[in-house]
Amino acid sequence: QVRLVESGGGSVQAGGSLTLSCTLSGDTINNHSIAWYRQAPGKEREGFAFISSNYNRSYGDSVQGRFAVSRDHASTTISLQMNSLRGEDSALYFCATGWRSGRWSRPDNFNIWGQGTQVTVSS
Repeated sequence: QVRLVESGGGSVQAGGSLTLSCTLSGDTINNHSIAWYRQAPGKEREGFAFISSNYNRSYGDSVQGRFAVSRDHASTTISLQMNSLRGEDSALYFCATGWRSGRWSRPDNFNIWGQGTQVTVSS
């Protein structure tokens, strides 16, 4: 059974950086496309970054140029480097896999989710 665990969240000042990790167990992570989502209180879950199994990357407008997703062929982990953090980046961050088809930014297109890691950005 494939499972995902996010880590690396925490509190940071605006303008700072954090690196999140998404660790997959139960299969080889290189077989999986991974998306990053986040959800702030009272808001919808937002898909903002995606890396395919063949290393293609896509980003949402809200994080383009500030966040970078990467994968190491020899690792079980996908990393998300977040720079120039803003207050509006505060949210619970999730990684997801099990992408079947359709837009990666639609949460309904993924069926395996981690529990999330909290990111809080203070100004």
